[in-house]
Amino acid sequence: MAAIITFIGWHDSGKTTLATQVVSHLKAFGYKVAVIKSSTETDVLFDTPGTDTYKHREAGADSILFVAPDQMVLQTKSSNLSLTTLAHRYFPDVDIVIGEGFKEARRVSKIEVVGNPSQMLRNEVHGVIAVASNLDIEGNYVFRLDQSAEIASFIRKRFLREGEKRAEKVSLLVNGNKIPLKEFVQEALAGTISGFVKSLKFADDASEIELRIKADGRWDKA
Repeated sequence: MAAIITFIGWHDSGKTTLATQVVSHLKAFGYKVAVIKSSTETDVLFDTPGTDTYKHREAGADSILFVAPDQMVLQTKSSNLSLTTLAHRYFPDVDIVIGEGFKEARRVSKIEVVGNPSQMLRNEVHGVIAVASNLDIEGNYVFRLDQSAEIASFIRKRFLREGEKRAEKVSLLVNGNKIPLKEFVQEALAGTISGFVKSLKFADDASEIELRIKADGRWDKA
């Protein structure tokens, strides 16, 4: 599954500019990158010149998902899914998902972009691992806003170290949450499901299988 990190900060703090620059650097390293942006605004234009999503596209992002209260592009209503659920469900094949916003996302590392010292979020939200600002701020992993290359290298070393990412044969999401599976469990599930699917008409050459089960609440809980 892809690594996930999100840039948080107040409006006009410089999040989009910095995030797009980091995307460009990660792409230059050869990684597949997806971007998920959240917004509190409605009737936002998507992927047109001058918009934030357009800037991410220009930066080289392979995929972009825009999330707002009234829409989620791919043209659909927002279903209020968590950042991790969106990343795992829509972008399972990228190396890293860069978020913008989602300050309340649980178990997601965050880089805070600070433009005003009275509006810092790191004492209010969990998971802030670095700060980007032109202000004099004390702490570990504090970057200037013009250090996007250094931030990309920091992300690369922390989340994308060579040899650590192993392809999963089976990914299991339950109610949108990724459930870790031991390798022998993946092998067993992959073998069982593949065997059933390949016995079906027109499915004997299946190389990738997606299975979604809608629970009806009557499963045996013993």
